[in-house]
Amino acid sequence: MRINTTRMTTPIEEKIDQKLKVRTGMVTVSDGKTRPIPVQIHLSMEVLRLQKEELLPPETKPQNAKERMVQVRRQKVGGLGLSIKGGAEHKLPILISRIYKNQAADQTGELFVGDAVIKVNGEYITACPHDDAVNILRNAGDLVVLTVKHYKAATPFLQKDDKDSQQTDINDEKGASDESLLLTTNSTSSRPSSICSELEPELMQTHWVDIITVPLMMAYVTRYIFGTDKLRPNAFEVRGLNGISTGIIHCDDSAILSQWLKFITDNIIGLTNLQMKLYNRNFSVSDRIEYMGWVNEGVLNNNHPWQNYKPRFFALKGTDLMLFDSPPLNVTDWSKCALMFKVYQTMFRVVKESENVDERQHCFLVQTSGQDSRYFSVETRQELLRIENAWHCSVCTAVMKLGNKTFTVSSNGKTAGLTLDWNLGFSLHEGDSKTPVWQYKFSQLRGSSDDGKSKLKLHFQDIESKAIETKELECSILQSLLFCMHAFLTAKVASVDPGFLCSMIP
Repeated sequence: MRINTTRMTTPIEEKIDQKLKVRTGMVTVSDGKTRPIPVQIHLSMEVLRLQKEELLPPETKPQNAKERMVQVRRQKVGGLGLSIKGGAEHKLPILISRIYKNQAADQTGELFVGDAVIKVNGEYITACPHDDAVNILRNAGDLVVLTVKHYKAATPFLQKDDKDSQQTDINDEKGASDESLLLTTNSTSSRPSSICSELEPELMQTHWVDIITVPLMMAYVTRYIFGTDKLRPNAFEVRGLNGISTGIIHCDDSAILSQWLKFITDNIIGLTNLQMKLYNRNFSVSDRIEYMGWVNEGVLNNNHPWQNYKPRFFALKGTDLMLFDSPPLNVTDWSKCALMFKVYQTMFRVVKESENVDERQHCFLVQTSGQDSRYFSVETRQELLRIENAWHCSVCTAVMKLGNKTFTVSSNGKTAGLTLDWNLGFSLHEGDSKTPVWQYKFSQLRGSSDDGKSKLKLHFQDIESKAIETKELECSILQSLLFCMHAFLTAKVASVDPGFLCSMIP
């Protein structure tokens, strides 16, 4: 792959390396302040590499600047085992244009395509026409000493023209002059510039050198300027678990940009899901991880009307929502999370586009009773749907594990306990009495209303009379009760209709 100086972005190429798919393509990269430089993206399943093209150091053998003496023993079949081009009539040296495999010249290991023959058995042939050089080589005896000097810049031309041009095998009885290296169009009075300019950049061998390596396990891709709601035009950044960043990767082709974003994101999701399965081997079914990945949390600034964004590692595990500053690297780290919330006491809501507080898209709110709402953003709608689906799964797991939850309430001026039970539904008990004052299944609830402070009305339908019966309650932690009710009802709907959760899958 060569760097295109007129257009830096090139189509993505795919190849199989050791049975794994590898994708490469040219882009440009910058630190966001300086001018972008061309690099190659090398994307494997586990690692993203940015590479630059560098010239290989000159080969130590053959030496361009030195003459060498090579002894060749002519064979009965194949002769010297080489072909030549050039000659004085073309203002060219006598050049070895082909070396035949396993024949005499090849067996020396010291002759190369691009070698100019200076002497044959000590006799200069630099001033010889092509045909004379052929005759000298053919009649040099069985043991031939060649004095040669290598012209590296000639080698690509000799190899390129090998199939298309006539060349003289010195063992042929009738040789023909070969003018395939005569590159001048109107005159033969000067040597081809390819020989005189041996260090032309396009003829030098190059290779790709890694300048940045980002492991994709639990990494993330973002198109936003770090910490803001500003979207970068035609650019993105990949940030790794180890804190390494690719810098700002620029693509001047929007279709190629979209492809890179998809390929990199797919690899990250695949690796993260694999790691999640490995972690879950250590946890019970009711305590397993449903989701883990990076989100950005909006953080309000003091004395400023806008908010910054901070990366958070967001995980749903068992009954808990967990927020990390950096991902857990082992099973023990999962017990060290400083910020945890019970999912059955927390509300999750996708924010409509019309409700977005700034230019960030794909946002959601998480609200826990007695605390301010937390505002999050992800990069794609697909990721938002994955989180929403995982949330409902976590709620179902948490409620079934919890079984029941009782809240202290006031009913008709008396203190009572309102119990939400996975199997029994709603029930109200006064004091220590085991007999409920009233009891309804979750399916009998037809609606509810509250004053946003402490008063709650629950509207149930009697199974036999079909009449609506309203129960008025007061609860000092009303929001917590409402959130828990929502969790139980969500879990019940999912248990009765499994398609409820399936419909959430992106």
